[in-house]
Amino acid sequence: MVYHILAVGDVVGEQGLEHLERRLRSLKQLKDIHFTVVNGENASGTGITDRQADRIYQAGADVITLGNHTFGKPKIAGRLEEDPYLLRPANYTGRAPGRGWGLYDCGRVQIGVMSLIGRCGLDSNADNPFTAAARILKENSPRFTLVDFHAEATSEKLAMGCYLDGRVSALWGTHTHVPTADECVLPGGTGYLTDLGMTGPIHSVLGIRPEQSVELFLGGLPGRFETAEGPCKMQGAVFSLDSATGLCVGVERIDIR
Repeated sequence: MVYHILAVGDVVGEQGLEHLERRLRSLKQLKDIHFTVVNGENASGTGITDRQADRIYQAGADVITLGNHTFGKPKIAGRLEEDPYLLRPANYTGRAPGRGWGLYDCGRVQIGVMSLIGRCGLDSNADNPFTAAARILKENSPRFTLVDFHAEATSEKLAMGCYLDGRVSALWGTHTHVPTADECVLPGGTGYLTDLGMTGPIHSVLGIRPEQSVELFLGGLPGRFETAEGPCKMQGAVFSLDSATGLCVGVERIDIR
């Protein structure tokens, strides 16, 4: 049997969240999706609230992953301790609340989801994501293993794909909000995409009002960043996984407007 796994790129602001609520369930039905992972760390711009997490679940997500803005809304710390479906990066230091790995039932198979954060260009005080991934995989062996690697550098994401090829079912990148065109099944059978893109305003700079970003690069004072207005897109990918092998047999990028 082939299982279809949907990964959705970073949800940005209220506009992105509303677009997710409007379009996610119909996409799941169209693509016969069995399990859905949504990155929600930008639901508040920087961070996520309890209510926003609830809305992402209600929209159709099975698991929510986070990243460098995990604690942008500090009150989420308590939710991270209690909610096994809300994952912060597993390679955060041991003092950080929450978990970065979860095991979930999906019909006749078990799915493991791992959240990791990169260290190139991200000041997140994180442990080595490569050794963290190896440690988790040594201790766990579900039929399917999915990895959301929240990282800045494409080289770090590609290296992680090569490192985990054949050991995980699918690995995708988040954080940069711009989808890449390199979806593939790696030689060892791992589905891969360097970056999913984002769920948020189409006419924006990574979801932010363009004029604010331009002002920043001109050397001015852009003020507190605000999510752009206007039509939105929902970007991500569908990974088709073979239940006999636990590996990927196809990857399809999605862009819903």
